[in-house]
Amino acid sequence: MSKKRIIIGLTGASGVIYGIRLLDVMQSLGVFEIHLIMSQSAEQVIKIETDYSIDQIHKKANFVHNNVDQSSSVSSGSFITSGMIIVPCSIKTLSGIKNSYNDSLMVRAADVVLKERRRLVLCIRETPFHLGHINLMEELCRMGSTIFPLIPSFYRKPNCISDIVDQVVFRILDQFGIFLEHSSRYSKN
Repeated sequence: MSKKRIIIGLTGASGVIYGIRLLDVMQSLGVFEIHLIMSQSAEQVIKIETDYSIDQIHKKANFVHNNVDQSSSVSSGSFITSGMIIVPCSIKTLSGIKNSYNDSLMVRAADVVLKERRRLVLCIRETPFHLGHINLMEELCRMGSTIFPLIPSFYRKPNCISDIVDQVVFRILDQFGIFLEHSSRYSKN
């Protein structure tokens, strides 16, 4: 059986640790061919919010695509994927996707995923929302994407930040039919 080919996008919104952890979990499962796109802002946020180097992040993917390379394979509908996850997804990227403003590979790849009717999960990291943000999210839902705000739950009484991050990452994987046994949803009574 071939691996699920999936595109992962990291943007400059806060919360890049969710995307990094998602890459780790996906890599450990061994069922994905991971194509990574990172915005320049994501690289800045990685340096601010984590101790990871950009090289370390690149090694978590099978293929890394330059965000300015519009000729990359992921910019074509003939490049078959299971879909795309953008985590975290900035409002700038959200707006670009909604408006098909394909000025970057990240937005172009998401646009292709939508036009080919593949799964697009946009993990929004912004709060609070104003009406413009909500309208963008509503339109993208109508276009077929899944809006997945990075909102943790506390059912399992997390002991540390990694518990919170893992719970969200496991829920993201649910969107692609990957249900991890150890990802309990609720506390045990």
